Amino acid sequence: QLDKNIIDLIIKVLGYPISIFFIVVNEFCERFSYYGMRAVLVLYFKYFLRWDNDLATSIYHTFVALCYLTPILGAIIADSWLGKFKTIIYLSIVYAIGQVTMAVSAIHDITDKDRDGTPDNMTFHVAMSMVGLFLIALGTGGIKPCVSAFGGDQFSEHQEKQRRTFFSVFYLCINGGSLLSTIITPILRAQECGIYTQEKCYSLAFGVPAALMVVALVVFIVGSGMYYKAEPQGNIMLDVCKCIGFAISNRVRHRGKQYPKRKHWMDWAEDRYDKLLIAQIKMVLKVLFLYIPLPMFWTLFDQKGSRWTLQATTMDGNFGALVIQPDQMQTVNPILILTLVPIMDSLIYPLIQKCVNFTPLRRMTVGMLMAAIAFVCAGLVQIEIDVSRKKLLFVNGMGMALNVSTPGVYVGLIDSSYYSNYSLVNNGKIIFTIWSDTQACNYSREFGFGSSYTFYIPGNLVVGPNCQNDITATEDIKPNTAHMALQIPQYFFITAGEVMFSVTGLEFSYSQAPNNMKAVLQAGWLLTVAIGNFIVLIVAEVAKIPEQWAEYILFASLLIVVCVIFSIMAHFYTYINPAEIEAQFMKKGDDNDEDDKKQLQKGMEMVKRNSTGSHSYDGDDDDDERKKTKM
Repeated sequence: QLDKNIIDLIIKVLGYPISIFFIVVNEFCERFSYYGMRAVLVLYFKYFLRWDNDLATSIYHTFVALCYLTPILGAIIADSWLGKFKTIIYLSIVYAIGQVTMAVSAIHDITDKDRDGTPDNMTFHVAMSMVGLFLIALGTGGIKPCVSAFGGDQFSEHQEKQRRTFFSVFYLCINGGSLLSTIITPILRAQECGIYTQEKCYSLAFGVPAALMVVALVVFIVGSGMYYKAEPQGNIMLDVCKCIGFAISNRVRHRGKQYPKRKHWMDWAEDRYDKLLIAQIKMVLKVLFLYIPLPMFWTLFDQKGSRWTLQATTMDGNFGALVIQPDQMQTVNPILILTLVPIMDSLIYPLIQKCVNFTPLRRMTVGMLMAAIAFVCAGLVQIEIDVSRKKLLFVNGMGMALNVSTPGVYVGLIDSSYYSNYSLVNNGKIIFTIWSDTQACNYSREFGFGSSYTFYIPGNLVVGPNCQNDITATEDIKPNTAHMALQIPQYFFITAGEVMFSVTGLEFSYSQAPNNMKAVLQAGWLLTVAIGNFIVLIVAEVAKIPEQWAEYILFASLLIVVCVIFSIMAHFYTYINPAEIEAQFMKKGDDNDEDDKKQLQKGMEMVKRNSTGSHSYDGDDDDDERKKTKM
């Protein structure tokens, strides 16, 4: 009783439901978990699983795409079956299992039987990581549309001010969790750990996010008795899909010339659905039509975590007193967002508005151009990196031919007393395999940034396990290093593009659709993100562009073309006020009700005058049902 009185006092003093505390803490921990894991993911693919850049990029973007597809599934489950509370609980359990699975997949000692620091059974680690990523995508995407809405449900109608404050704090937790995790997990990854051999600690970098997800789940469950749990009310997306499906099928059935044409193809749904619903769907379809070119923006934007992070691995992160890890450069994005959003809203937009009518669609167009400029900058940085990449050659002093290769580069067959061509390799630890017809040995070396090396294989080398110390390495050219600071301009332009495109796009979408259709637009918006990531997958695996700078320029060019198309579509778009259109239909509905009452009264009088008369109607069942519904 005393605890209940204390809780009631807190609610009265603060004006907020105590359950909000658990939801906010849950969101912070979950976002830390997701973004922390995602920050180091592409480097895990490249350096732990030993995948090349294209495969690492492809799997990364496949995972991100799934994370933006599953929210639609989560919303349908919550609204039509389990309710928000149970959906969050069940999918959070799936989510936590996925994070733990990822942490286990990164423990190299599990399959490192020869204790050389490299897993012997890579299939086990790949399978575990893929299962983990699938469960994480299902969990994080499934709860994404539920948590914020569930938090909003905790407020009563007279707490509108507190509800607005809650959403501000809620999204602050998202950005805070994202920023902190992107700083912390790369530091954890850079540590060395292991039972038998010390390697980069990906297991710790995944383990801490897994622990935070477990904390998020426990905190949410602890607050269970304090939540208001609304019953499932049905999902508007299913109603919209059914209405559109009926309109299309009805149009196909009545495609002959004997049937009168209708102003809009959605009007064919009037035989079964309410005119107001059809009008609302028409408004949504106008906005969704504008979404068609949008995936290309996300194609460029989400490469911050893949191509740009891989680019940073070939650069020098030494900023004097501070050494930046390649996967920490992503923190520039949230820092710039917190800086640019208030500047844009209070200074940039008002100044531009004084010169031109800077409509939301024009802002989005400029945002696309900003993203294209960012990738031009990335291309220029890549050219500078290519100039400073490490070159190496091998000189064979033995009396027989030798093969030399690495996981990423095949140096080739080197004849006796001859030398190889120069080969380009990236920084980090490189393991070379040197073999003859019957024997082989490994030679490893840690490479910094830039420079040129010559490796001399002596004539008395015994090809076997002890050749590490017999090969002589000479540094021919001192490093010519590209610094990570060169990436700051591309991060600035992509973040400015995000503020003008993403924030404005959601604001525009919500202003152009009825309140009950906002979930449909959110689903459409998330779908554009997913499609954008699939485009990266296609380019990485199909195009196979040999030069990375050329791929950056290709993406920039494609976005400029899409930007022109979008600007033409935006030019012909007419802004609407959904509330006014709905009010017109409501008024028509009231007028029709009065007419129906008069018609009904008139019909009853006719029945009284001619009670022995009969009436028949030759028509199909659909028309009978329609007349019954109208009556």
